[in-house]
Amino acid sequence: MKKALFALLFLFFAACSESELPKDINEQDLTDSKESEEIDVCEKRFIELDTFPTINYKTLKIEDYEQYLEIKKKYAYSDSNLWANKAFITLNRKEMRFLKIGDSIVVPDTIIPDMRAYSIYPPYYCDAKHLPKLIIVSNKYQCYAAYENGVLVRFAAANTGKERTPTYPGRYALVWRDRIRKSSLDSTWVLPYTWNFHRYAGNAFHQFDMPGRAVSHSCVRQFLYNWGKGVQLDTNRNQIWLSGTPVIIQDMFDYDRKVGPWLDLTNNKEGRIKLSGDPMQVEEAYIPIKQIPEEIQGWIPNRKRYLVAEDTLRARGIIPEDVTLIESVNFNKRRREKKAKAAKEAKERARLDSINGVKSSTDIDLIRKNLEELEGEKPPVAPTDTTEKK
Repeated sequence: MKKALFALLFLFFAACSESELPKDINEQDLTDSKESEEIDVCEKRFIELDTFPTINYKTLKIEDYEQYLEIKKKYAYSDSNLWANKAFITLNRKEMRFLKIGDSIVVPDTIIPDMRAYSIYPPYYCDAKHLPKLIIVSNKYQCYAAYENGVLVRFAAANTGKERTPTYPGRYALVWRDRIRKSSLDSTWVLPYTWNFHRYAGNAFHQFDMPGRAVSHSCVRQFLYNWGKGVQLDTNRNQIWLSGTPVIIQDMFDYDRKVGPWLDLTNNKEGRIKLSGDPMQVEEAYIPIKQIPEEIQGWIPNRKRYLVAEDTLRARGIIPEDVTLIESVNFNKRRREKKAKAAKEAKERARLDSINGVKSSTDIDLIRKNLEELEGEKPPVAPTDTTEKK
């Protein structure tokens, strides 16, 4: 009897080992079940975080000076009017000083002291929940969102690259930051609160004019300094590519539009950008070689990618066929060469005048000054006006 019972038990466990699941359940069923549970969790988290009320928008055109003054006064910056001012700038992607008669603008029916209330990005990005920090920028909508473990923590306006120096879509990462940065291409270009996100092309977030359109030299005009993590280093102190806080640039701006698509939205719940998929799987951005400074074009890693970038981007319709890109220019070098040429010519004129017995009309002090600047004895003082690095 015991032997028979043992035999039955052996057959039972053997059968279970051949198929660990009951016959009416298979691995695909379990996978689908897990995915369904994950979707339920994500939807629940989305609902929990989607707490802002519906805010309706009204689009209007500034018809005359009286209306212009009325708008300027209503949304002017002051301690008591801070959030109305921020909401106006966020919704219109421009600073108040760029407002003018004839502009079309959007105004909200409710002012909330949290710019996430006006976000076109969702309050929760489930596929980014494993990332401590993530930045997503929309060229099309001229704005950006910052996420922490999938939760939206910041939303703001941004102005990205113009048509001939666009901010190309794809994946980047924060590299280094500098409170006041002078461009290596032009020392007169002063960029406050710089957060570089491409080591070779010079792309960066930084503070600058916000006129409400894509107008930069491929950078992202926005104040985003005290947030994010820069590049990591390996054991040899070399930078690990794309190891800083991920930056995803999306879509492209429609340069043919007179006004941005954000003016088409009727409320803060409409037209939200849908985010799905692991952001770390987004393809690294393609950047044409001509928009890399000439001095480093020969030694950048993975150079072939930059060489084929323009053709790739044109084939994908990102760069229109009738658009000619602006090449990266080293203005510091160009100025040095121009000064050296002028000093050489002036010196030669003075020499010839001396030989011919002609009183020189050349300003010797000017020649000396140019030579001193070239030799580094008296470096030129950068003007206080700021512009953007590329």
